[in-house]
Amino acid sequence: MDDTDDAQALADRFEAHRGRLRAVAYRMLGSLTEAEDAVQETWLKLSRSDTGDIRNLGGWLTTVVGRVCLDLLRSRTARREQPMDEGYGTFVPDPVIEPLTETDPEQQVLRADAVGLALLVVLDTLEPAERLAFVLHDMFAVPFDDIAPIVERGTAATRQLASRARRRVRGAAPSAEPDPARQREVVEAFLAASRAGDFDALLAVLDPAVVLRADSGALVRGAAASEVVHGAKAVAGQALLFGRFAAHGRYALVGGAVGIVNVVDGRPQSVMGVTVADGRITALYILADPERLAALAVPDGDG
Repeated sequence: MDDTDDAQALADRFEAHRGRLRAVAYRMLGSLTEAEDAVQETWLKLSRSDTGDIRNLGGWLTTVVGRVCLDLLRSRTARREQPMDEGYGTFVPDPVIEPLTETDPEQQVLRADAVGLALLVVLDTLEPAERLAFVLHDMFAVPFDDIAPIVERGTAATRQLASRARRRVRGAAPSAEPDPARQREVVEAFLAASRAGDFDALLAVLDPAVVLRADSGALVRGAAASEVVHGAKAVAGQALLFGRFAAHGRYALVGGAVGIVNVVDGRPQSVMGVTVADGRITALYILADPERLAALAVPDGDG
């Protein structure tokens, strides 16, 4: 086998692990674009390495992509390059968007990456090392002995990192309605009330403690920088502002739950993720930054 064949064989072996690596990176970074960059960096490191000593390629690749993501998170923290430093100061992760209808093989690959926006928001509050320990161990069953060298701690200390992260996730991540049909009923009621400008109907579908997070591209009136909008009345008031966009709303799975994609002239103007619990909306996440929207794969929605 010549060098070209060796290189192709290595590339094929890497491709077999790409989906898992992308899923790890997305949960670590909350950004689909950065996740792809991390996976590409992992490939570059593999292609430049002596692979003869790698006995467990999957484990090696997971360790490398974890280290790449950890470096990105630390750099992001140090230089404050997160979206929350712009505009209204809130963080809305990149959502995985899928059609509500039966998915084709390409969409099934995307579905493997989908994770709730509420969880990604909570993960973003963790320290980088905590996030790495939690994601790799709790989500991908990587042993603590393998995680410890990445975070430069002992195994026991690494276990504590994951334990702290787990407590914070359990305490902050809201419960959610698992049935897509029930989710859609609530989201449809919200969209209908927004289109009609019906404040009382909006109050009826919003949980009293609902929280709205919107990135710098969204219109959020009366919210100062670094604030989110809390409470049914305040969020209902914001929803009335969205009424002019609601006519273009299409239903889609946003982060694995029923949400709304607003498309005008074939181009997405905003994506709204929704968390539904006990028949009401408990959280809304609006991504409207044109540059970030342009990087998302937005399928045809169900109007």
